[in-house]
Amino acid sequence: MAYLIEKPVEVARDHFLLRITSESVAKPGQFVNIKIGFTYDPLLRRPFSVYNYSDGIIEIVVRVVGRGTSWLRNHAQIGKIDMLPPMGKGFTIIESGRALLVGGGVGNAPLYYLAKALKVHGVSVEYVFGAQNADLVFLKEKYETLVDVFHITTDDGSCGEKGFATDCVRKYGEKTYDAIYTCGPRPMMAALVEMFRQSRALIEVSVENYFGCGIGLCAGCTVETVQGNQRACADGPVFDGRILLW
Repeated sequence: MAYLIEKPVEVARDHFLLRITSESVAKPGQFVNIKIGFTYDPLLRRPFSVYNYSDGIIEIVVRVVGRGTSWLRNHAQIGKIDMLPPMGKGFTIIESGRALLVGGGVGNAPLYYLAKALKVHGVSVEYVFGAQNADLVFLKEKYETLVDVFHITTDDGSCGEKGFATDCVRKYGEKTYDAIYTCGPRPMMAALVEMFRQSRALIEVSVENYFGCGIGLCAGCTVETVQGNQRACADGPVFDGRILLW
């Protein structure tokens, strides 16, 4: 049984952090599935990427977008919480070289734990944190102090440079990375894949499709690839960016 060990902590406007015990070790890129409320309304669980894992504690960053996430923010109490253990295919962790991580919005969440794992292996990490505006930037100092090179961009220029994360990559990025990892809006990820498609680097994307069951039964999170349809929750959520049909 999982336990919420403290009340939700606000980390940005409409974003909050939950810290939950887990008997299973989480891998970077995996997600957890949480039951909302105490009845069958809403029926479906909600999936959340693992922001961090350490010593039996999973941390997730939740953005309030609807009824389920609003319930978590307003009604989640310290104690038992109905959470399925970490699931899905995570990121491939390279063990040397240079990596570029690019996040957009709440898609930055799973990239923190990834950056942490890469640094353990001595990988040089360059990070681009993209957000709509300053109010939606969460845990900036945690990212900035973890990685080797940190850029932040906002659509309106209220924090960091004005523009999209992909603009920052074009301006400052190089072509000599050993791996590129990304999570965020689909157009951002598609543009990044095209930018590095001809490189020899590993390119992995974490998709944010809507999950139904979360365990691969309903096929509600189907992703089209050159290898046929795949399920984001079971075959992903991390995929080789080059095989996706954007």
